[in-house]
Amino acid sequence: MKNVNEPTYSFVILTFILIIIDTLLAWISVQIPPTIAGGVVSRFYIAVAFMILFTLWFGAYGAIAAYAGTLVGSGLLASDTLAHHPEIAIIWAIAGLLQVLIPLVAVQSFGVNLSMESPRDFTYVLLFCVIINNLIGAAWATWTLSLADANAAASMGSVFSTWFIGNAIVCILIVPLALKIFTPKVQKNRLFVKNYWD
Repeated sequence: MKNVNEPTYSFVILTFILIIIDTLLAWISVQIPPTIAGGVVSRFYIAVAFMILFTLWFGAYGAIAAYAGTLVGSGLLASDTLAHHPEIAIIWAIAGLLQVLIPLVAVQSFGVNLSMESPRDFTYVLLFCVIINNLIGAAWATWTLSLADANAAASMGSVFSTWFIGNAIVCILIVPLALKIFTPKVQKNRLFVKNYWD
């Protein structure tokens, strides 16, 4: 008898759909709001909040989609600098991966209830889904952009602060509320991932 939690083609399809959604959101996030650093750092990168949510609900499948969406949607499709330096783009997109893996590891490690039922849950979400993950993602992205773009290297402070502040604002406005409202519904779906893969 097949284990109901064993990854199946459903998770392959889910990952593919999430990659498409994340790529579109990432592209929109650097096309509509004002950007800096060659068009890859958005003042309001709305995609990051949804990437975090998808990873918290769908585990590593969401993280894979977040990396791909960042690489393609806000990197290769949106930036001439990164399109001309795909080797840097591959490293740069790890920022998106870090921004979703840090919350996932924290939620798993500290037993955070994604339905946000207590102040403790909110505190952990604030720390790891808004502050720490975006600090690390901004630092990584700023450093890697400086490898490919002399202008980004000259304005590292501006790139870092724009990335961090914009992402933190988007995350604090969307992530806790969405977790509170939608997690109970998502948890009923068989595609909900309790740990990292199952």
